[in-house]
Amino acid sequence: MSDNTSPRDDGFTIAGKTYHSRLLVGSGKYKDLEETRRATEASGAEIITVAIRRTNIGQNPDEPNLLDVVPPSQYTILPNTAGCYTAEDAVRTCRLARELLDGHKLVKLEVLGDEKTLYPDVTATLAAAETLVKDGFDVMVYTSDDPIIAKRLEEIGCCAVMPLAAPIGSGLGIQNKYNLLTIVENATVPILVDAGVGTASDAAIAMELGCDGVLMNTAIAGAGDPVLMASAMKKAIEAGREAFLAGRIPRKRYASASSPVDGTFF
Repeated sequence: MSDNTSPRDDGFTIAGKTYHSRLLVGSGKYKDLEETRRATEASGAEIITVAIRRTNIGQNPDEPNLLDVVPPSQYTILPNTAGCYTAEDAVRTCRLARELLDGHKLVKLEVLGDEKTLYPDVTATLAAAETLVKDGFDVMVYTSDDPIIAKRLEEIGCCAVMPLAAPIGSGLGIQNKYNLLTIVENATVPILVDAGVGTASDAAIAMELGCDGVLMNTAIAGAGDPVLMASAMKKAIEAGREAFLAGRIPRKRYASASSPVDGTFF
């Protein structure tokens, strides 16, 4: 990266489109649509994920429409399959989203295993991913932090793989940095951390590991001041990306003087 290039100029590509913000945000859990709008703007995000089974994007004409505050003319809307516990439900939800959004092909797939942990059912996720890719969808897929599963999802044809940092909404931060590092090192598609981020330092660590981006919802919407937290997350993503590009110093067990001792005068 040249001296005159900012992290926001350092784009990444998903399904043929280049994005400059590496922060992706959810649209749920805010107190109202106005707060959703303000936090989304403060985040600088270009991709906004929407839970099709829980959010009105036009299927209920008499209710407030999310797309009035995050319009598709300004953002890439990423329909997701939150709340789906079978491959069949997830596929059906993606097809519904395609109809509601006039043939929109980019989706975020998640198939959950149980209601307590919201951990992904990787077997069902693999099956749903295979069906959706064959059906012409561009699939960004939520999964566990298992490097083998991540690679398999890439081989199926998913355009981005999104391993969790910790369980959805837990705020625990990155629990297994080395698994994420292995996934990143072996990938030829974008790797984005999805789930578990609690605060700005968690997002920065994900980016320092070399992840292409981070998707979050609860960490922003559940904060005491969601708009301020959105701004903090934007800065953390940019700082973490800059640090990754700069290259950190090696870790050492013992001290290393900041000023050389060779050639001292006394």
